[in-house]
Amino acid sequence: MVQLQRLFGADAPRVYAKLEFLNPAGSVKDRAARYVIERGVEDGVLKPDTHVVESTSGNFGVALAMMASIYHLRLTLVVDPNITASNLTILKSFGATIDMVDVPAPQGGYLEARIDRVRQLLTADPSSVWINQYANALIPRAHHLTAAEILADLPGPVDYLVLAVSTTGTLVGIAERLKQAHPRLRVVAVDAVGSVVFGTPAGPRRLPGIGASRVPELLDMRLIDQVIHVTDDEAIAGCRDLVAREAIFAGGSSGSVIAAIQKLVPAVAPLSSIVTLLPDRGDRYLDLVYADRAAHRDSGPPR
Repeated sequence: MVQLQRLFGADAPRVYAKLEFLNPAGSVKDRAARYVIERGVEDGVLKPDTHVVESTSGNFGVALAMMASIYHLRLTLVVDPNITASNLTILKSFGATIDMVDVPAPQGGYLEARIDRVRQLLTADPSSVWINQYANALIPRAHHLTAAEILADLPGPVDYLVLAVSTTGTLVGIAERLKQAHPRLRVVAVDAVGSVVFGTPAGPRRLPGIGASRVPELLDMRLIDQVIHVTDDEAIAGCRDLVAREAIFAGGSSGSVIAAIQKLVPAVAPLSSIVTLLPDRGDRYLDLVYADRAAHRDSGPPR
């Protein structure tokens, strides 16, 4: 947990960021993957050589691949062409089987097409187990532990929690615990322009790790007080501000929360405290975020 003192000056609210990109496989998704796999092993749902299946083109896939390798589980990841070259290389290095879906769903985006492919794999192999990160109740529970770490590091009041959303499992789990400790906490969800999580129109997005083309089953609107939408270009600018001012080299969803906090700060009292997570690291976003052409690149297909 670090205070972002250079990016948000002395007269601004205190902004604390949890550096989740320091996890072993490089993102906050390590926590959910570890918790789900270890609970499955303990409960006997996952046995050696169980065939685990999941739809993902991002960090959850990397984290699952790491855990499947540790526990000797067969893993098939259904991905799409938006996956970064670095993530694809990492998944293959861990030994995951890659199933590429290259035709978007009729309603647009690849997510529903990936889920359709997962269902086909489950039908073909009834012994397969689908993790289903959009609906798996174990994932918010994993982040009750993340929230406990935040509370231990920040014994004082927490006024705002600002988190990027995709499956919403991280936000739901942390918000549940923090609101128990700080009932007046305001939870701000950060979504991508073009994502449909909060009912806004679908559109093209090129940065992985934030937003979705379907509403996750885990979403609990009762926990959310405000939603801020961020464009790809704003997220890229947030990443570049973070590395230039704080020397923190983080990924696209981290840039999104920085951009959202920059929008939020003018309306927040100076002595307030804001907590966020920086979910993943910047080396997987070199072409998308940090290359000179990244800020001017046309948006790709919807996710």
